[in-house]
Amino acid sequence: MSAAALPAAGASSANASRGVLLMLLLPGLVALVITFLLPLIWLFRASFASSTMGAFSGGDWTVQSYSAVLFDPFYWRVAWNTLVLGFNVAIFAVILSYPIALFLVRTESRFRGVLTALAVAPLLTSSVVRTYGWMVILGDRGVINSTLQSLSLTGGVIRLTNNSFGATVALIEILMPYAILAMLSGFGRLNPQLEEAAAMLGANRVKVFTRIILPLSAPGVLTAALLVFVLAISSFVTPRLMGGGRVFVLGTEVFNEATVTLNWPLAAALSVMLLILFSSIILLYQRALRALET
Repeated sequence: MSAAALPAAGASSANASRGVLLMLLLPGLVALVITFLLPLIWLFRASFASSTMGAFSGGDWTVQSYSAVLFDPFYWRVAWNTLVLGFNVAIFAVILSYPIALFLVRTESRFRGVLTALAVAPLLTSSVVRTYGWMVILGDRGVINSTLQSLSLTGGVIRLTNNSFGATVALIEILMPYAILAMLSGFGRLNPQLEEAAAMLGANRVKVFTRIILPLSAPGVLTAALLVFVLAISSFVTPRLMGGGRVFVLGTEVFNEATVTLNWPLAAALSVMLLILFSSIILLYQRALRALET
């Protein structure tokens, strides 16, 4: 083969590789368009439609639903409640899951696989079942209130459910396995040799943790916080059951507008608002991750 034919053969091989790669990606791209992009376009269109007998008309465009969302203080409180719930759940879930994930990464026990399986075993149980379990534990006649009253530590019932506290506690426990899995996959940068070198140079355990372990594990922590936050602000069942109809978040309001009042355009507008929150948090996450890598 001549020297002039070598570049042409290389280009032909590269084009063939790109063609094979495109063919491999095509089924996934088609599925993504059908299951995500088209419903998203429909949702966006529905948010600009006018409400008509529980559905929406397809011919006219209006910003009535967005006006109702933007100029009604109730929906601003709902958005604020959603953010507060998401941040509280993300912070406490990460704090409680961090020692577990760090232990599972560092342990050399032969039962490491079993311990990891036990840490994520709650995912095998429906979140609805676990929510009902928390209703039994935190209820007015639940385990905690009954124990406190039997020990004469309280004179009456402590309201632990039908409020945001109960919803937050239940969501923290329900979403902790997700945080553990995210941190397990994000703790790959941890290197015991760096910790040994720091200890040999005179650093105590606190300095080793704050100067080495925590910075190297920060990307995994951010990923876990993002995952838990997104799952928390999009949750519906747990705030609905644990809140007793007194906790209003975007997920519960979308359900109410779509199934109770049958105002689909308003439900679509609230869903778009929830997507905007998702996008904003993801942008903040990407900036924080780039700041950690620099």
